[in-house]
Amino acid sequence: MKLFLASAVFALSTSAALAGEQYVDETGFAVSGYDVVAYFSLDQSAVGTAQPEGVPGSKSITADYNGATFAFSTEANRDTFLSDPEKYVPQYDGHCAYGVSRGGKVPGNPNLWRIVDDKLYLNITPVVVGFWEEDIPGNIDLAEGNWPGIEPAAASTNTIPQFMSSAPNE
Repeated sequence: MKLFLASAVFALSTSAALAGEQYVDETGFAVSGYDVVAYFSLDQSAVGTAQPEGVPGSKSITADYNGATFAFSTEANRDTFLSDPEKYVPQYDGHCAYGVSRGGKVPGNPNLWRIVDDKLYLNITPVVVGFWEEDIPGNIDLAEGNWPGIEPAAASTNTIPQFMSSAPNE
């Protein structure tokens, strides 16, 4: 039993240590300063229709995780995040899920999101969302297969196209 527990602790500690660099844009915040916990309380739109915009965080309510600063709209959301960050951070360190399914790291737009199986996924442009939504399970399978090989690469330094960030707020 002790060996099993030690193995489980090792597996958990190494998986967290192997996280790649979080995508951080010109705002200086992960997810462009949008509140990652808030996505889980937003109503998702049907596939093929635009999602509601994300909730901007506040510069004064933050938490650091995976080498990046995350902003939150409320202290309660920050505390929720701190209780289980892995549950709320976007998949692929905030990079575009469809891009990862195709073998690359490009930015994720915080207003082009979808939660699948309690995991937050971002995409880069509305056109890409269309490709992503043609086969979400298949694209997730491809991304999961590609991610271990591209995860160690540096985070994208590209700007999110056609994105005007309103986050984080004062």
